[in-house]
Amino acid sequence: MTHMIGYARVSTQEQNLQSQLDQLEKAGCYKIFKDQASGKTTRDRTELGKLLEYVREGDVVIVTQLDRLSRSLIDLLHLADQLGQQGVELLSLNESFDTTTCNGRLSFKIMGMLAEFERERIRERTIEGLKSARAQGRVGGRPRSLTEEQEASIYRMRKQGDSMRQIARTFEVFVGTIGRALKRHELSNAED
Repeated sequence: MTHMIGYARVSTQEQNLQSQLDQLEKAGCYKIFKDQASGKTTRDRTELGKLLEYVREGDVVIVTQLDRLSRSLIDLLHLADQLGQQGVELLSLNESFDTTTCNGRLSFKIMGMLAEFERERIRERTIEGLKSARAQGRVGGRPRSLTEEQEASIYRMRKQGDSMRQIARTFEVFVGTIGRALKRHELSNAED
């Protein structure tokens, strides 16, 4: 039996869900999951997670607009694919996005190919930019918080039996930074 399951989301506590709820009820949703979260990541949306656990094969998830479900195309495609693998369709009331129809599934696949193309182009541009920066003598990433002399001191302190936590306090850095400094120092000494 097909169930119409609604999902509504607003970004802030000040915004009101009522307009979305009215549209979803009018569309025949018998159960509606509601989130008040920014929507930047799926982790922020606990009700969406509950919806994904709740839906069953044959159900249709209905949203008023696709941006209520996701802010990014890639996240939207991932969610729609996840629903599709469960045998669940997706319908947007205010946009022509409906995976219950042949045309809707075709549009979804075209959107997926465009998103994949864009991801690949971003990756290529990133690699080109990194190569160009290296050719000019620049290396990406965050600057090191410790100098080579400090790393040598850290190595000596550790050899003398100081704990990583004590050393981290001395240099006012995280314990992980001390661990990475020790590894770098050992690698550089091994190469010499």
